Amino acid sequence: MLSIEDQIIKQFQRSNHILILPSAPADGDSLGSALALYQVFTKLGKKATVISAEPVPRDLKFLPMIEKVGEEFKSNSDFVITIHAHIKDIRHKMTPGKVNIVLTPEEGAAITASDVSFHNQLDDFDLIVTVDTAELHQLGKFYEHHPEMFYKVPVINIDHHASNAEYGTINHVDITASAATEILTPLIQKIEQVVGQPLLDADVATLLLAGIITDTGSFQHSNTTPKSFVVAAELLDKGARQQEIIKHVYKTKSLTTLKLWGQVLSKIQFDKDHKFVWSTISQQDLLDTGALMEESGAIIDELLNNAPGAEIVALLKEKQPGLLSGSLRSINPEVDASAMASLFGGGGHKQAAGFKIKDVKFEEGVKSVIDTVRREQEKRHGIDREVAAPTQPQDLDLGQTEE
Repeated sequence: MLSIEDQIIKQFQRSNHILILPSAPADGDSLGSALALYQVFTKLGKKATVISAEPVPRDLKFLPMIEKVGEEFKSNSDFVITIHAHIKDIRHKMTPGKVNIVLTPEEGAAITASDVSFHNQLDDFDLIVTVDTAELHQLGKFYEHHPEMFYKVPVINIDHHASNAEYGTINHVDITASAATEILTPLIQKIEQVVGQPLLDADVATLLLAGIITDTGSFQHSNTTPKSFVVAAELLDKGARQQEIIKHVYKTKSLTTLKLWGQVLSKIQFDKDHKFVWSTISQQDLLDTGALMEESGAIIDELLNNAPGAEIVALLKEKQPGLLSGSLRSINPEVDASAMASLFGGGGHKQAAGFKIKDVKFEEGVKSVIDTVRREQEKRHGIDREVAAPTQPQDLDLGQTEE
C-alpha cells in the first residue's frame, strides 16, 4: 500500500491546475507553505494559484513570490453564464447595479431556465491543497462562497493541528510537527527524488524556514522539537535566509505596530485566583493607533512573556463589528487550550489555539469568554465559585517578568 507521501505525489503528478489555500489568519507558516508549494508546482510545469482569505501581514511581505497571493486571486474572479442552446443573437444593457442580457434563439429553437447554468473560472482547478488549515471554515469567505468545490475536486489536507477535522481526500496531518512547513520539507525532498529535478532552492528553503521560525517563536515555544532543529538545519544548508526572516518578523516594527502593542500591553489584566491573563484589541484601539488588526500577530507572545503565575493567556480581538476573534495560549501543559477553544467552536494545539464568535457585541463576547475560562479553571482547581466571583482582575506587574 502506498504511503501518504506517495499518494500525495501521485495526485500532484496527475494534476494540471492546483489551487493552494493557506488558512486564516495568514501567518508565516500558512503563507510559507502555500508559496513553497506554488514554486514547486511552477518548477514542475504545473499551473498553480494561491488564494488567501485574509490580507498578507506587513511583516511577511518580504517572503519570496508573495505578490502571487494577491495577483492570482484577482485573476479568478470572473463569473460565467453558460447557455446550452443555439443562439442567433445576444445583446446586453447595463444600468447601475443591473445588467439585462437578451438572447435571441435560432429559428425553431427555444431557451428555458434549465438551459442556463452559472459557474466561475474556479471550475478550472483539478486539485485543491490546503495548508495549515485545521477546518475548512478557516478558509474564510473563499469556502463560504465556493463550498461545492470541496466536493467536486480532490482535496489534499496538509496540517499539524491536533484539532484537524481530516476533511481531505488525502489527509497528511502530523500533530508532532512544529509547523506545516516542517511536514512539507521531507515531502518536497521526496518529490525531488521521484522527478529527478532540484526543487528546494534558497527561496523555497526560506519560505519553509519562515514557517518553522514563526510557529515556534524562533525556537522558543514548547512545540519546538529535535526534529524542528534538524529540518531547520537542512533548510539552512539549502540557502534559507534565516537573518532575513528574523529581521522582518522580529526586529522591524512600524510606529503604528508599536503604538498598538503599547495599547494592548497597558490593558493586560490578571485574575490571580484563576491563573488567567488577558487583554483586548477593539476597533477603537485600531482607530486610536492608526494600526491594522494584522499588526497584532505577535502580541500574544508578549502576553506569554509577561505572565508570571498564569496558566492560560488570552488575546481577544474585535476583528470587525460583530466578530470576535480569540487566541489562547496555555503556559501549563496540563491546561488544554484546544479543548477550551472548542467551547467557542475553535481548536488548534494543546498549548496554542484560537476561535471566532460571530454576531456578538465585543464587550458581551469578551465577558462571555472570560466567564467561560474562569469556569473551566474553577473545575480544574476545585475553586468555589461563590468565593471566587468577587475577585477583581489585577493589573499585571510587567516588572515581575522572569528571564
